[in-house]
Amino acid sequence: MKATLLKKIKERTITVGVVGLGYVGLPLAVEKAKAGFKTIGFDVQKEKVDLVNAGINYIGDVVDDELKKIVEEGMLKATTDFSFVKDVDFIAICVPTPLDAHQMPDISYVKSSTEEIAKYLTKGTMVVLESTTYPGTTEELLKPILESSGLKCGEDFYLGFSPERVDPGNKQFKTKNTPKVVGAIGDDAREVIAAMYRAVLEGDVHEVSSPAVAEMEKILENTYRNINIGLANEMAILCNKMGIDYWEVVDAAKTKPYGFQAFYPGPGLGGHCIPLDPYYLSWKAREYGFHTSMIESSMMVNDRMPEYCVERSMAILNRHKKALNGSKILVLGVAYKNDIDDYRESPAIRVIEKLKEAGAETDFYDPWIAEYKDKGQIFKGIDGIDESVISEYDLVVITAAHTNIDYNMIQKNAQAIFDTRNAMKDIEARNNIEVL
Repeated sequence: MKATLLKKIKERTITVGVVGLGYVGLPLAVEKAKAGFKTIGFDVQKEKVDLVNAGINYIGDVVDDELKKIVEEGMLKATTDFSFVKDVDFIAICVPTPLDAHQMPDISYVKSSTEEIAKYLTKGTMVVLESTTYPGTTEELLKPILESSGLKCGEDFYLGFSPERVDPGNKQFKTKNTPKVVGAIGDDAREVIAAMYRAVLEGDVHEVSSPAVAEMEKILENTYRNINIGLANEMAILCNKMGIDYWEVVDAAKTKPYGFQAFYPGPGLGGHCIPLDPYYLSWKAREYGFHTSMIESSMMVNDRMPEYCVERSMAILNRHKKALNGSKILVLGVAYKNDIDDYRESPAIRVIEKLKEAGAETDFYDPWIAEYKDKGQIFKGIDGIDESVISEYDLVVITAAHTNIDYNMIQKNAQAIFDTRNAMKDIEARNNIEVL
């Protein structure tokens, strides 16, 4: 099996399957097809399947013309029919791993996808989980499900884990050139799966001894960021109490050429990884009687930031002799980071929710997002901003540092501004600006 698969990789005769055509799966499917591998994308959402088959892009990190070209050439097609799994030699699972209502890991998408794959799994197939999850998922969950097909892992099929590292909106690192980590069950599986990624990607492929190491590695990446952002947020709160500008502090600290990496505060954590992954680790740690105190402390700080931003908004309005209840507030930016259209887990949505709960008349504007869905409801933003629009609001709260917003115009016309992202750092006139 190893020799056969390595030969097929070299000859580009592998057929690739990608389960989940979202922010991770579609860019991966595109790169596989561009590298000369016929690719089938699987998704339960017919709308996504229809868009892909029409060559219509809906993901920011995918180039429209590239998608259209590989679809027209027959290198990429999408389907809701998992029976086509029987036709693939390599399949990557790229489905969501969210938290449930009780902030517990929800791996139902991974489980259901693996069950569908198991129904049609054939000998000589490589299966790789890319979805971020707790250490042990590949061996404890996927392996038994796949072996229920009657095939044996390591003999009839290979199984591994290679965490996605997608950073939406990153102009330097995309799926193509971001280094990959690969862990698998058995040396042969790791060698072949790594060879498959090397045949597609430009970034380095780093092999580790097991899926559990690769799973923990991904959790470490994002927990590292979670903890350090938590430190930045806590320092920002303290600096505000002490009358010190945290942003000036961190700019000074990062002049040190070693031993310090700059992290910045904000209204909370957003995105598909950093706010969620530490919960997966702390949940799994309980199985071993271990309490992840540092991780949980940082999560407590970060989770409270939206409420803190509302408290600061209230204090700013009080200084202008206005109550939060009844004030008109404009929230600028619902994306979880600048210059993208992704609002998954965005703290701005919680800021808006808390402002409304306090009685503020709250609108939002985001040049990337016209509307968002939260708790089953659709919320629409205002159509645009200009001098007259900005002047109508008692407070403008900046929650995403989009670069295609005229901050000079906002400063000149806003009654008060609370900048939680330091988006207006280059504006000289600062009489109406307060930063987090």
